[in-house]
Amino acid sequence: QVQLVESGGGLVQPGGSLRLSCAVSRNILSLNAVAWHRQAPEKERELVALIFKRGGTKYSDSVKDRFTISRDDARNTVYLQMNNLKLEDTAVYYCYAVNWGSEYWGQGTEVTVSL
Repeated sequence: QVQLVESGGGLVQPGGSLRLSCAVSRNILSLNAVAWHRQAPEKERELVALIFKRGGTKYSDSVKDRFTISRDDARNTVYLQMNNLKLEDTAVYYCYAVNWGSEYWGQGTEVTVSL
């Protein structure tokens, strides 16, 4: 079993920045990948960014060049640095981990981008 605990959400103005953190309850290098998803009101959950075990990353087109996923292996923590936030980035952001077909989700942290 893997527990994921997100933090760092909040209210920010357009153009601002936030950094989300996902604390993982086990050695993140033992997982196939860790990712951030988000779900906006009345929309389906979507993948935002993913980091593979070997360090490769993947981003959705909507956040590419604005968001950066990274990890601190010593702290078993994955981060999502979000810059130049837009109104449409408003959503609940979920940390996700996958390991040989087993999937794990955090409880989510809310990000609101508003004037």
